[in-house]
Amino acid sequence: MITGVETPIKEQPVAVRTQRLAALDQMRGIVMLLMTIDHASDMLNAGRFVTDASWLWKPGSPIPVAQFLVRWATHLCAPTFVFLAGVGIALSTHKRRARGESEAALSRSLALRGLFIALLDPLWMSPVMMEGQGVLLQVLFAIGLSMMVLALLRHIPAPWLLAAAIVFCIASEWCVNALRALDQSEWSAMLLTSGMFPMDLGPLKSFVIGYPLLPWLAIMLLGYGSATWLARDDRDGVVGRGLLFVGLAVLAVFAVLRALNGYGNMGLLRDSGDFVQWLHVSKYPPSLTYVTLELGCMALMLSLLYAIDRRYQLQGSARYPWPLAALTTLGQAALFFYVLHLHLMAALTFAFGVHRKGEILATLLGAALCVLILSVPVARYQRYKAAHPNSWARFL
Repeated sequence: MITGVETPIKEQPVAVRTQRLAALDQMRGIVMLLMTIDHASDMLNAGRFVTDASWLWKPGSPIPVAQFLVRWATHLCAPTFVFLAGVGIALSTHKRRARGESEAALSRSLALRGLFIALLDPLWMSPVMMEGQGVLLQVLFAIGLSMMVLALLRHIPAPWLLAAAIVFCIASEWCVNALRALDQSEWSAMLLTSGMFPMDLGPLKSFVIGYPLLPWLAIMLLGYGSATWLARDDRDGVVGRGLLFVGLAVLAVFAVLRALNGYGNMGLLRDSGDFVQWLHVSKYPPSLTYVTLELGCMALMLSLLYAIDRRYQLQGSARYPWPLAALTTLGQAALFFYVLHLHLMAALTFAFGVHRKGEILATLLGAALCVLILSVPVARYQRYKAAHPNSWARFL
């Protein structure tokens, strides 16, 4: 997500790009569009379908296909957002180190930024998402905490962190089950298991932890450990082809685990062989099938975006057609867009009396309107951030 997809990484023996990686920004822009649809569905869609965990799902219940697919398409957002945050942290760290910043300054900056991002969820996003009736800790909280932990872990070689992240993703279901057997408090939910808890603090009646730290830290570390490879000069197409291979391999793992219908599904098993049952995987907490499905799809999409980027590089063109240029700008200002879009949608839906009174068409139209309204502020903010890299804008 966040900043710094420009490198050079001088200490690495491979050739790397010296300009911002457009494919990563465009991927982040796609994620923002899908996320807007998901949140527009929350604000407008009376038939919204959310059963992305074993504790939310009653086996044998019917699945409305259209509503399910609207929700499922947006599952790509969080893993990609967090993975690209890890990539961005690694690349911006290399760049700032090359400028002579000390290791202490790098760690302090990462930890402070992580704290700022983590606090956005309970203080800024929750009042809108929970309508003033509770506290919701979701993707920004997980990203912020992960950044704070990474401020310490980044002293470990990146390949080791990548290997540890893969091992944890494989072992996560065992860890979740073991911790649930020992403790079912808010602290275990925040660390690993996720959950919903009652609270009594004035109007606040519920405390929801949707994104526990460790599973999402592992996804961030996957991005952090992959950054040097993703930043290679790809005029020979090696990175793009590698992403294609990795994507297909990871999706094959998903298919095997979902076919076996046991470990790796975090208890959210297939009721049948129907297509939607294959896609009905656990996000809360993220199962291995969820992670492999979404990151596999992300790798395939990145492979395509790298191929497009390579085509323009080989042509010597610095300009993209407007859809790609718009995605790039949105991806470069992703967090700025994120902290504004939900408040805008809430204001509009309540002002016009359409809150949760529509269906899928209203969801899509609402998402499009939100993106259109914010397109000018996003573009202006991105120009400001590019011109003032050391200003307050670096936090967003």
